[in-house]
Amino acid sequence: MEKKILIIDDDARNIFALALTLKTKGYPCLSATSAAEGLELLKHHPQISLVLLDMMMPDMDGYQTLTAIKGDSRYAHLAVIAVTAQAMRGDREKCLEAGADGYIAKPIDVDKLLQLLKEHGLNARERG
Repeated sequence: MEKKILIIDDDARNIFALALTLKTKGYPCLSATSAAEGLELLKHHPQISLVLLDMMMPDMDGYQTLTAIKGDSRYAHLAVIAVTAQAMRGDREKCLEAGADGYIAKPIDVDKLLQLLKEHGLNARERG
């Protein structure tokens, strides 16, 4: 079963740019523009093995979403990387304390993101 990355971000432009970058690097992606939609995708796509989670969303923010994911035993295997544009002092620690497995600030440094993916066991799909 091919591993996939789920991008949860309320800004479709962010999703488009990130998904395009990841796909060109050989990482298959799914995306959701709300926490509720992301949680629904998790239920129906067991091949998702990592979530890139925007922490600043309306309705249900990243912290609430992180709690929902980490509190569900079905997703114990999932790595969740917190993504935030509000890169203020202490944000990284706050995200990690809330249960995130990693942290990256926007604008996303692609090399740092690829390193995080590898650290969590995701390797780009071989093209042949």
